[in-house]
Amino acid sequence: MSGPGPGETLFAFVRHWSRKSSGGDPAVAERGRLVLVTEAVHALELRGAAATVNAVADEIGIDQSGASRLLKSATEAGYLALRTSETDARRRRATVTPSGGALLEHAHAWQEQVFDRLTEGWSEQRRRDFRQAMTELVDRSRTLDV
Repeated sequence: MSGPGPGETLFAFVRHWSRKSSGGDPAVAERGRLVLVTEAVHALELRGAAATVNAVADEIGIDQSGASRLLKSATEAGYLALRTSETDARRRRATVTPSGGALLEHAHAWQEQVFDRLTEGWSEQRRRDFRQAMTELVDRSRTLDV
């Protein structure tokens, strides 16, 4: 039997990082959840999509009630602002606050540091090629209904 295929390897990587330990520290785990939901709202905004509860739930792959709780926590922490739609009082839209922007800056700096450590010894060309391939996978994944 040969080694795992590229799909299996990709999903092993995703599983590894999705369960990466916070060292058992509940505060670190909560900060991770706040980054996750703030990053989801930011990503939706970048794509020009309204960051509604349902859109955030879809973006991070959880149910609506879980997304609602995450949005509430991030709003209480000051990272997001929730506003009621002017046209439909049942709909709320989240936006990233300046504090949320600072949170993302720190999170993205950490992500870049981790990537640098993971790819230590790689050429700049290999890093660019990998980034391009991952960007294409992410973009393509948004168009697939799997």
